[in-house]
Amino acid sequence: MVVNDRYSRQIILKIIGKKGQERLTKSRVMIIGCGALGTTIANNIVRSGVGFIRIVDRDIVELNNLQRQILFDENDIGNPKAIAAAEKLEKINSDVVIEPVVDDVNHTNIEKIMKNVDVVIDGTDNMFIRFLINDTCVKHIIPWIYCGVVETYGMTMNILPSQTPCLRCLIQNIPDGGILPTCDTVGVINTIPSIMGSIESTEALKILLGKKDINNDLIIYDVWRHSFEKVEIKKNPDCECCGKHNYEFLNGAFKEDIVSICEKGAIQIIPVKPIKISFDELEKKLRSIGKVENRKVILRFKIKNYELNIFQNGGAIILGTNDKKIAKSLYTKYVGI
Repeated sequence: MVVNDRYSRQIILKIIGKKGQERLTKSRVMIIGCGALGTTIANNIVRSGVGFIRIVDRDIVELNNLQRQILFDENDIGNPKAIAAAEKLEKINSDVVIEPVVDDVNHTNIEKIMKNVDVVIDGTDNMFIRFLINDTCVKHIIPWIYCGVVETYGMTMNILPSQTPCLRCLIQNIPDGGILPTCDTVGVINTIPSIMGSIESTEALKILLGKKDINNDLIIYDVWRHSFEKVEIKKNPDCECCGKHNYEFLNGAFKEDIVSICEKGAIQIIPVKPIKISFDELEKKLRSIGKVENRKVILRFKIKNYELNIFQNGGAIILGTNDKKIAKSLYTKYVGI
C-alpha cells in the first residue's frame, strides 16, 4: 500500500503518479557494489519507495571511504559495507525490504544472487565483475545499468537485453592491467559519484515504470569542466555476448584468482571453488598468532602490517600489500587453502 505522505512529492509528478508509485512498491532492484556509487544509488532507490533492494558488496568500511561514500560514518569503520548500509537505510524507510549480501560476486554464484530482480545497477569498480554482470543479465534478459567514475568524470549506459547494445558492444574485452585509470592511481572527486549514481537511479526508475524515454546512449559527464556528451553505441552483430550468446565470463572461461582492487595496497583472492569456512575453528587457530575479530559474516585477522578479511566462501581481501605473491603467501599460511 502506498503511503501518500511519504511519497507525496513523487506521486504528484505526472511522470510517476499514484499508479507509478504503486508499481515501484512492487519492484525489486539489485545493487552490486556499495561504495561511492552504490551508496548514492541505494539512498535514492530506498527513498523513492522501491519495494525490495538487494545490496551486494564484499568489502568493509575504511576511513578513506568517508570522503565519498554517503551512507557511512566513522562508527561504521571496520563493518561490512552491505550491512552498514542496510542499517542506515532501514532507518530511512522501514517500508522497504533491504537484503544485504556480504559476498564476492563471481561466476559460481552470480545467477543465484541475481534471482528475482527487475533491474541490476552497477556500483562496482571492477571491469571483470561488470562483464560478468553483462553476461548474466543478457542471458536472463534482465535490464542493467553500467556506470564508472574516476577523477572528475563518469560514464553510464543502460543495457536492455535484446533491445540495446550490451557492455561488450561498447568494450569488447577487459583492458590489460594498468591501462585504465583507477581511483587509486588518479583519485576521484566526491561529487561525481553522487551525480552519476543519481543518473543511474533515475534511469532505473524509468525502467521499473516501463517508460519509453529511457536513455539509449552512453552518457559521459565531467563535473569539473561541465562537459556533457551522449555517444550513440551501435549493436555489434558479432558481439560475443549479445550477438553470439557466448557467455565467456559466466561460463568460467575467465576466472579471477588474485587481483588488485581499487583500494591502496589491497589484494582480493577468490578460490577456484566456493568453500565453507568455519569461522569458529579458524578463529581458534589464529587467536594465538595475531588479533582476530569474528563478525560472523567476515573474519578479520591482523598480523604485523597486514590485515586479512576472510569470507565464509573462502574469499579474502588482504590489506597491507599490493604484491600478489605476498598476498598468496599470507592466504596460504593463515587460511590454509
